[in-house]
Amino acid sequence: MAELRPIAPAFVVPGPSGVAVRDRLKRLAPADDEVLRLVGAHLGALASADLKTRCADGLEHSTGTWAARKRELTAHSSARWAGAITKASHDQWALARRGQDDHIRDLQAAIAMITCRLSLPVGKKGTRKEPGGYRSAREWFAKSRRLHLLQDRLQRRRADQQAGRVRVVRGGKRLARARHHLEAAGLTEAEWRQSWEAERWFLAADGESGKRYGNETIRITPDGRVSIKLPVPLAHHANAPHGRYVLACRVAFAHRRNEWADRIEANRAVAYRIHLDAARDRWYITASWQILAAPAVPMPTALAHGVIGVDTNADHLAAWRLDVHGNPIGNPRRFCYDLFGNAEHRDAQVRHALTRLLHWARACGVNAIAIEDLDFQAEKTREKHGRRKRFRRLISGMPTSRLRARLTSMADQSGIAIIAADPAYTSKWGAQHWQKPLTTKTRTTTRHDAAAVAIGRRAQGHPIRRRTAPPPAHQSDEQGHRTIQAGPDARGREGPRPRIPGPRTRSVPPGHGANAGDQNAQHRSERSAEHMHLVLSP
Repeated sequence: MAELRPIAPAFVVPGPSGVAVRDRLKRLAPADDEVLRLVGAHLGALASADLKTRCADGLEHSTGTWAARKRELTAHSSARWAGAITKASHDQWALARRGQDDHIRDLQAAIAMITCRLSLPVGKKGTRKEPGGYRSAREWFAKSRRLHLLQDRLQRRRADQQAGRVRVVRGGKRLARARHHLEAAGLTEAEWRQSWEAERWFLAADGESGKRYGNETIRITPDGRVSIKLPVPLAHHANAPHGRYVLACRVAFAHRRNEWADRIEANRAVAYRIHLDAARDRWYITASWQILAAPAVPMPTALAHGVIGVDTNADHLAAWRLDVHGNPIGNPRRFCYDLFGNAEHRDAQVRHALTRLLHWARACGVNAIAIEDLDFQAEKTREKHGRRKRFRRLISGMPTSRLRARLTSMADQSGIAIIAADPAYTSKWGAQHWQKPLTTKTRTTTRHDAAAVAIGRRAQGHPIRRRTAPPPAHQSDEQGHRTIQAGPDARGREGPRPRIPGPRTRSVPPGHGANAGDQNAQHRSERSAEHMHLVLSP
């Protein structure tokens, strides 16, 4: 058996630390739509210029340069708008910096993999732990060229990292590239321009505790009336005192409305973001705030009523309920989703599948759901699985991070604990120990269903195999059955074993079977029968 990697212990996933709810701005007046577009375009231009300045500062950024940028923006907007814009620029630069570090690590891993495989003979087979050589000389030559390409790219990225340079596209790189492929994106030039401008607008304001309703820039009253503090150049559009513009519509957050109302009535910080969905021509507003993470539920408490093991796949979730002893109860369940389409469709599919899973868990009375702690970042690289494109697409399509974040957030409101288990060997051992025993004439158990049982048992602390070895006092070796057998060189080892009084099986009545192991007695009985037959014959 190959050496197994150590199995990490299961743990309870901590709850979310923030909340975000969204509502649509319905029945906007034409003047409201015009003002929102003007404010978003004006602040978006300021945000683009500030982000450019922040990226130019690089590692030379300091509190002095931050204050200078904020004073310059204040003259064209307001102090609070300037604070929101500079903070967004800092967050964007930091995000790009982290992405740059991840890209460098991926390049280093790819270069190491190609270098290792190029050093091996062409056609050498790989093992489970070490890769093999390339299949042909043609592939070896192509990979040698790619190695030089990746090395040059790594050198440029390291130079950017040392200089503090990052590359950011306000509006998104994917949408920017779609401008050159409008037919493939299914957009006209006018539609693309509208989407591009809408993504580059800026209508977001962080909350501030102690201020009226938790936000002075974008304010929402308890009755749902929305008002915006206009920038100085657009103050002539105000329809309320103090340079504010009140929208004609009202909002009512259906999800977590009571929590939101409690916060704004207590004047606690709430951040708002207004954005336009250009494809639907609809305005939305998102409210977000921080919450204290709930204390983690102790593992024995979470597993007091059993657990539901969930196996994550590219198109469905395979789930099975287990009792406190790790035995499957009932039939497996499957929650399907479709991850083809845009991001909103995929997110809705994941939410719908998780909602059905949580409803089933509440109906079963289970307080914990066990999932795999999956991370395919190292498995998606083309250098490790270059020819296995189908496998790469399969693991790339699994919504591991999105599903875990969604499940943790949704389960927090349901009172259900999420337990993350190590995914090592769950599919293999589940199919080995559970797929065949759980298959009946009326139920076909798949490999994914068996993996769900293995995940649940690992979360409970049970071994994946169905039965463990009995204690030494009950093993046959200690009771004198196998270890005291005659060796292959012992004389007379083919003889019968010493007879043990009593029946040998349940089907033998007491007092019978005395000559079961005595071959001579059986031969004597056969000879006596033949003798009686000869005597009685005429």
